[in-house]
Amino acid sequence: MRKNQQDANQHKTAKPGTGNKSPAAAKKRAPKKVKEATQAPQAEPILADTPNTPATENKMEVHHHPQLEHNPKPWKEYLLEGFMIFIAVMMGFIAENIRENITNSEHAKQLTVQLVRDLKADMVALKGAYDGEVRITATNDSLINLLQQPVTKADNKLIQKYVGASHSLYPFHPSMGVINAIKNELHLKQFSESDIIRYMSKYEAHVELLRTVQNITLEYQRKYLDPFMVDHFTPANINAALYHHPLTGDATHNLTQGDLSQLAAQMVLVRVNSNELALDNHMLLDDAEEMLKYIKKQYGINE
Repeated sequence: MRKNQQDANQHKTAKPGTGNKSPAAAKKRAPKKVKEATQAPQAEPILADTPNTPATENKMEVHHHPQLEHNPKPWKEYLLEGFMIFIAVMMGFIAENIRENITNSEHAKQLTVQLVRDLKADMVALKGAYDGEVRITATNDSLINLLQQPVTKADNKLIQKYVGASHSLYPFHPSMGVINAIKNELHLKQFSESDIIRYMSKYEAHVELLRTVQNITLEYQRKYLDPFMVDHFTPANINAALYHHPLTGDATHNLTQGDLSQLAAQMVLVRVNSNELALDNHMLLDDAEEMLKYIKKQYGINE
């Protein structure tokens, strides 16, 4: 009876599908399962990424770069490449020089054209100044002759007229703006390789000489002619003489032979200076004409 009870218990605990196999039979099949389990291939464990472990460390890919062969070029190819680079640099340099030369040529042409205009204006002014100084010199001569006559026979009205005419000046103011501009551009090949600086230097030197003689003329007028008029002319005749207006019938006053002789000597100095002014104006006129001819020829300026 006890044995039957054990068999019943075994029947209850048996798994479905096992049938009525005995424990001995189950024990007999167990080693085979273990053996099959040990013989099965083991899968590689998959490690989960952790916050402290980068993914690249868990799964790294290796890239193999192909080994390229670098064969040295023939020396002729290196020479050809160097030559081509040299040609490119030289072409750029030549193009820049051409562009700069064209710009400089245009600038030089503008300056020389303006200089031609200024020289023409100076020549007109110098011609007028020369003619005026020649007339003043002739007046100085006439006045010197009158002053050497006896005071009793002196023509006081004519003396006053000649004194007023001698108290004159034709100042010349040259146009130096373009000349100074060209002097600042002497680095340009168009100017540095020409004789323009020589002509300008000569012209400027004679301008300074003319200014010196003009200043002496003004000094003589203040020193000699002004005191004579104040001492011996009436106010109306002083005004008429300086502005070249007709004189009144008033005669000179307080005029002595010594006054005439003194003014005659002083007028000799005035006349020398007036003659120098005329010569300097004519010299500058020649300088301007020479420079004008040179500029037209050198820079091809046609009018």
